[in-house]
Amino acid sequence: MTPRAPTANGLHYTGIRPVPMSFAGVEPLSAEQLADAPLHWPRPSRLRTALGVKPPRAERAARALGLETVGDLLEHLPWERREARTIVELATGDTATVVVEVQVIKARPVRRRGMRPLVEATVADSTGVMKAVFFNQPWLERKYSAGTRLMLHGTYRGRNSFSVQAHAATQDAIGGRALVAHYPASQGISSTQLLALMRAHQGALDDVVEPLPARLRSGQRLPDRRGALIAVHFPDQPEDEPAGRRRLAFDELLLAQLTTMRRRERRRRSLVAQPLDAASPISNRWLAESLPFVLTADQRAAMADVRKDLAARRPMQRLLMGEVGSGKTVVALFAMLRAVDHGAQAVLMAPTETLAEQHFATLQTLMPGALVSAELLTGSTPAARRRGLLGRLASGELALLVGTHAVIEEQVEFARLAVAVVDEQHRFGVRQRSALDRKGPLGNAGERLAPHVLHMTATPIPRTLALSLYGDLDVTVLRELPQGRRPITTHLVSGERERARAYERIREELRAGRQAFVVCPLVEESEALQARAATVEFERLVAGEFRDFRVSLLHGQLRPKAKQEAMAAFAAGSADVLVATSVIEVGIDVPNATVMLVEDADRYGISQLHQLRGRIGRGSDPSVCLLFGSRESRRLRALAEHSDGFTLAEIDLRLRGEGEVIGTRQSGIAGFRVARLPDDQELLERAHRLAQELIELDPELIAPEHRLLVDALAEVYGEAELEPIPG
Repeated sequence: MTPRAPTANGLHYTGIRPVPMSFAGVEPLSAEQLADAPLHWPRPSRLRTALGVKPPRAERAARALGLETVGDLLEHLPWERREARTIVELATGDTATVVVEVQVIKARPVRRRGMRPLVEATVADSTGVMKAVFFNQPWLERKYSAGTRLMLHGTYRGRNSFSVQAHAATQDAIGGRALVAHYPASQGISSTQLLALMRAHQGALDDVVEPLPARLRSGQRLPDRRGALIAVHFPDQPEDEPAGRRRLAFDELLLAQLTTMRRRERRRRSLVAQPLDAASPISNRWLAESLPFVLTADQRAAMADVRKDLAARRPMQRLLMGEVGSGKTVVALFAMLRAVDHGAQAVLMAPTETLAEQHFATLQTLMPGALVSAELLTGSTPAARRRGLLGRLASGELALLVGTHAVIEEQVEFARLAVAVVDEQHRFGVRQRSALDRKGPLGNAGERLAPHVLHMTATPIPRTLALSLYGDLDVTVLRELPQGRRPITTHLVSGERERARAYERIREELRAGRQAFVVCPLVEESEALQARAATVEFERLVAGEFRDFRVSLLHGQLRPKAKQEAMAAFAAGSADVLVATSVIEVGIDVPNATVMLVEDADRYGISQLHQLRGRIGRGSDPSVCLLFGSRESRRLRALAEHSDGFTLAEIDLRLRGEGEVIGTRQSGIAGFRVARLPDDQELLERAHRLAQELIELDPELIAPEHRLLVDALAEVYGEAELEPIPG
């Protein structure tokens, strides 16, 4: 594919607010200097040379950290800085780093049994002399002879004695009060040794390759990568390191965005879908006659997005991100009925049987009468029913299918699959989701038609993470709650007195004819985990606080039939209280449930608690959520103060950081090494816009000035990411 011709000013990307990034001694080049800079540098071989760490134990430790070459070492960034000291500045109890020269070193005899061997060295710097004590390393007497310069990290014990915790030989002197980098280390190789290695290979920084095109750097006012690494490892001024980190973080975010967008573009151009653009009698009739409520403005806007996507020959790839109770299922059913309008089929895939069953029940409620044929397929579907279901699916007689990952098994064949809805899509792997693409029918030209896919999540995701996780999807957000929904009041409960009042509050609701959830973190009692178990709490409540009411038990270890019976009894009003684990987090819709008590709420994350809380407040009555936990918990206080899921997601991101909020990453999505979200949100926004412009201008990145950017992509994400994008 031939890239679009550059603009009159070359490759100067506009529309991105330049942010000055410079640091002492490493100023950005002028536009004139950059214009004369070469477009390509040969990749220096010395950066790929082995690091040569010895002894073997330290070599293995370095390899465990991913440090095998000089280049790996230069990219291994410090995690903090501490002041280096001179000997005269040390006070008793100080933990510090010093650079000294060995005057005398000798092993000291051990007189008491069980005492570790000692090596004692007399060391000095320009300010004084002291004794450095090394434990259990008798060979150091031979290794560090008189005249050896050492970098020592340890604790000054007073009486002129320094207890060494880490050490390394070095050729460099460090002035007093200088900031010394401390690196992520491993057993076998210390931060001090890594710093010494970094100083020994400092000259290799001259050979660092600059991956960004010169004019791009000029437009973004970015320092060069070599300068950024120098600023991070060996800053002259306190402000140098953060400026250097920002440049390195920008590179990381830009590569991630380019990779995501190339995947999206590759999928868009390689797959073809059936356009669903004809008249829509079934979906129109459903919207006009069958819905028992008025659509929100957000739902109508989401349906408009979906209608437009479905009309194209490129398969829809849209993420529907909705607040708890915002009505995502209605939008999903609209998309599925558009397939039925065209004589095609649709499938909804959920991660658990409980959620699949709830979705199926909801769809049946939303489609009264025999409007469309629909079935449920899970691992628990009886064999005879399964055979009949699969036969009707393969013949096209069955229009809608709801199920778990069982719907993508090889023996499940669709006659004309056109729309797929994937709920809680982050719980499915990339391979499971891509298996849906192979379920589509053959087109007139013999090509495989991929289904349009609508991904759904009830977990509000901050824009920062949405860009990094789902940059390959179009995103629609539902914030508005349906009319008639009442707000949920959340209280933090602590202490036995407040617990007794909480139970009385629940009994008030039960006497008024409403229902309650009691949520516990464990199924069975555990000595190791001091928390309430659902089975034990069920027995206690039946005999105690709720002895005058009907109580049911639900947890993930019950057999499918027992789970269905427990849910059905509670939904039908045959049970007043449902004691459960977090299995009720999604998919349970009981409008009469107005109160929830969560035991040991500290054990849950903000997002999970918000999801649990969303099981109440689904009717027209006021609802209350009681969180049992510490009043000192910032997470629980946030839940008591805020009801908006997106606000809570931002708070969660600030409290825990990007990696923990996401949890186990999806296959193919790597965590960031330098960038810190949400702190680097502005950088991510810039990288996102710039990546969009780059892909629009040069989808294959084949322009000469992009060659080093391609090298960087291959190095970080692998050669597979450089496969050509179909024309």
